[in-house]
Amino acid sequence: MPQDQQPAMAEHSQPDSDLHEQMQIRLNKLRALSAGGQDPFAEVAWPVTHHSQEIISQFDSLEGQQAWLAGRIMSKRGMGKVSFCDLADEQGRIQLFTKIDALGDAAYAEWQKLDIGDLVGVTGEVFRTQRGEISIKTAAYTLLAKSLRPLPEKYHGLKDTDTRYRQRYLDLIVNPEVKDTFRKRSLIIRTLRNELEAQNFIEVETPMLNAIPGGAAARPFVTHHNALDIDLYLRIAPELYLKRLIVGGFERVYEIGRQFRNEGLSIKHNPEFTLLEAYQAYTDYQGMMTLTETLIAAAARAVHGSTVITWQGKTIDLTPPFRRLTMRQAILEQTGIDFAAVADDEAARTLAREHHLEAFKPGMLRGDIMNLFFEEACEATLVQPTFITDYPIEVSPLTKRKPGKPGLTERFELFIDGREYANAYSELNDPIDQRGRFAAQLKKREAGDEEANLLDEDFCTALEYGMPPTGGLGMGIDRLVMLLTDSASIRDVLLFPTMKPLR
Repeated sequence: MPQDQQPAMAEHSQPDSDLHEQMQIRLNKLRALSAGGQDPFAEVAWPVTHHSQEIISQFDSLEGQQAWLAGRIMSKRGMGKVSFCDLADEQGRIQLFTKIDALGDAAYAEWQKLDIGDLVGVTGEVFRTQRGEISIKTAAYTLLAKSLRPLPEKYHGLKDTDTRYRQRYLDLIVNPEVKDTFRKRSLIIRTLRNELEAQNFIEVETPMLNAIPGGAAARPFVTHHNALDIDLYLRIAPELYLKRLIVGGFERVYEIGRQFRNEGLSIKHNPEFTLLEAYQAYTDYQGMMTLTETLIAAAARAVHGSTVITWQGKTIDLTPPFRRLTMRQAILEQTGIDFAAVADDEAARTLAREHHLEAFKPGMLRGDIMNLFFEEACEATLVQPTFITDYPIEVSPLTKRKPGKPGLTERFELFIDGREYANAYSELNDPIDQRGRFAAQLKKREAGDEEANLLDEDFCTALEYGMPPTGGLGMGIDRLVMLLTDSASIRDVLLFPTMKPLR
């Protein structure tokens, strides 16, 4: 058959004059329709009874039946009394077979004038062509919306990632496989919710506008409330509010929501991102390890039917239990340095200088430097899922101390292929100790650390009423989706990632 008679050209691969010319042709068609009393935007509904893949998968039972479909014309073939086109809907594509005898001369002539990208409603019989392709024999159609811009040319598609992220709607139209990533994202979040609900957690909502940004070490976004005439912060984490609910008597709570951190952009970072935080009374960080394994394994099975997946060419086994390794052990394995033998802050600083740690600053304490050694020497080596436990107190201001281990806390982070996926604590519930930790954080801020925690007086007051022993978990949803969809960049799993304005 002849090639498409109305090839669409990519906006970014042709001169503006060509684009304007093609748009002008489409505008002229729109004016002609209006002059003839037809408004291609007047239809308010179309009674869809079937979708493309439903018809294809259930052809044996649907053959010969009438179906009502709606979607976008993606290609056109044929200029005589018979023509073919591909109709794209949410599920995929199906061929439309259209004859002048079925529509009549006038309707068929108008059908031939339609452009690639136009949205139409079609009714017709489900059948199989002589070449064996399941199709719809068009009996009637309605133009539901006129496309005034040409789609990218079909042989080259939309490949430029910047355009794909900025114009996600166009990406979804011409790269249908992208929809699959976001269907999987929805499935992952639904699976996490179902698993948590099955374990008697209840979903709650906490404020996104905070008077004090807390629960994480990060720079916040600042906004202003006009009526109260005060500055507020977009939340960097929901932790302190969720723990208030544990104080109030809820034993298992969680929230899945957007967080905002005024930080840089990378393939792993976006200023707004989705975080799961869960808190359970009467357990500890060991209980949170079990919960983390359970959630990730359930999500992997939902997406892949297995806990063994492929990530960027590597086989990753997400079958519980995951490996457990203390931070001290990890550093010892990779560097030969045993931080149990590092006596004080000055000894740690000497080690940092000797090993030329990139992020080292002269005022850092022993625990800060221990954490730096782990980040620079160990993280990249952790390919299979590994819980790194027993973090220094200096980098864990909200975490309970580890009994018998001065300077360490009951905290873990989960690493897979060198990336952090979860962070969890045995939550600090001693109000006096918590005030002291906040005071230490304030000293860091005074020394220039803009990411150090601020004092949250109301949270300290809540702890003074008594919070039971509690385990808390934070898990990055975007990174989990990246892992389970084999997506290299966080922008591939965000429908609308943050982008620098073009002008």
